[in-house]
Amino acid sequence: MTAQDTPAVPQFTAPPVADHSSDQASNRAPNRMTGRQRLIMVVLLTASFTLAVDFSILNVTLPRIGADVGISLEHLQWIATSFALCAAGFTLFFGRVADLFGRKRLFITGMALLGLGSLLGGLAADSGLLLTARVAQGIATAAVTPAALSLLTTSFPEGPLRAKALGLNGSLMAAGFTAGAILGGLLTDLLSWRWAFFINVPVALFVLFLAPKLLTESRRGGSNTLDMPGAVTVTGALLLLVLGLTTAGERGWADPMAWGPLVLAAVLFVMFYVIEKNTVHALVPVTILRRKNIAWGNIAGIIAFATETSLVFFLTLYLQQVLGYTPLGAGLSFAVLGAGTVVGGILAPQLIGRFGPKNTIITGLSIQAAATASLLFINTGPVSLIVVLVATFIGGVANLAAIVGFMVTATTGLPNAEQGLATGLATMSQQIGITLGIPVMSTVMAATLQHQSGAPSPGQVLDSVLPAVGTNAGLCFAAALVLAFALPRKATGA
Repeated sequence: MTAQDTPAVPQFTAPPVADHSSDQASNRAPNRMTGRQRLIMVVLLTASFTLAVDFSILNVTLPRIGADVGISLEHLQWIATSFALCAAGFTLFFGRVADLFGRKRLFITGMALLGLGSLLGGLAADSGLLLTARVAQGIATAAVTPAALSLLTTSFPEGPLRAKALGLNGSLMAAGFTAGAILGGLLTDLLSWRWAFFINVPVALFVLFLAPKLLTESRRGGSNTLDMPGAVTVTGALLLLVLGLTTAGERGWADPMAWGPLVLAAVLFVMFYVIEKNTVHALVPVTILRRKNIAWGNIAGIIAFATETSLVFFLTLYLQQVLGYTPLGAGLSFAVLGAGTVVGGILAPQLIGRFGPKNTIITGLSIQAAATASLLFINTGPVSLIVVLVATFIGGVANLAAIVGFMVTATTGLPNAEQGLATGLATMSQQIGITLGIPVMSTVMAATLQHQSGAPSPGQVLDSVLPAVGTNAGLCFAAALVLAFALPRKATGA
């Protein structure tokens, strides 16, 4: 796309942010939040935390849900997969819809859908209604997450306030993944798995009560043309990508239902690029991907999310099948990781203000790599739990610092009118990272177990976990090394 082909962007209530360096923006930006900004942050972060919890809250309850609604063991994964497919597949589309037709409108609609879907899930008596509810929750997540993130970035100017807001958002989202596993176990043991759905209903009502009063709607202006060919191809590509990755983790990469969707996804991604390059009102203008902070920042985000979520996956297997913890006990062990992410979210804005987002990302991934590598010393003895707790706390702090650095990098230097697109890309990277990590690490673990018959012993499970630990740590370190050369010093670098 040439400069003349760049689509006109609509005008919004908030004034466009000039494309100056982040240092200049920081000098102009206020350092204290107003009372209204604090309330806006409460509403948006409440929504973000709830959506993060929904990713993991059902994981430890799947067998009981399946028994109650008639889903067999081999099909239980669809309770999670139906959610992940929609959450990842539609996020970029809804990010652009938010830019064109209103972020506040999309945010409120998505939260209403989340409340309705959660109510249906809690009342579901059969598999069809339950899966429909999970699809509704996934679509709501795809709509609310980029809308909430773009409302957050446009409510706070570039500089310390935006970094602080993104830090809190990142820490609560990361803590939400951990809290979901703990909360799901507690609700199921004390009440019923249905409360893992019902708990979202009062939260949605709380947000729906405050959001219309606090949030400012974007103003329509310019062209509201939505790039439907681009939307259809990229949504289809993302859906196939998630389906292929999920199937690969369950059945192995040799299964046609794993590599087949991945091949089709690659074809659709190529078609999407061609469409965007030749479309005036492109869903994702090719020019935005030529910005190094956007392209490499999102790659950093994919790596950060993929490595940490996959770490939780194989450590869950280690804690239960090697050390003998119950699902609830394993979930409670990750409270230390949740605490680390909260600390990381608090420290990240200060690190970014002092060292810049690039150095924060590189340092965060490097420390995360070292913390993960220390897990190579775990064994079948109970003392290994101490190593796990220390490593996950330090790794959680470092991972969240890298995530906040990625969010700042990937949303800086753009006008407010393109914040929905930027946050849609960032959200898509997050969802892809979450989905990508587990299948990759499952493949590493399966390579060790594939020649063994019967249920693996604790020692055999440990022997499969250690290569995954090394792969995870190596990926973090390699990413930090590449990003040291690829990322621009200033977040606005083209």
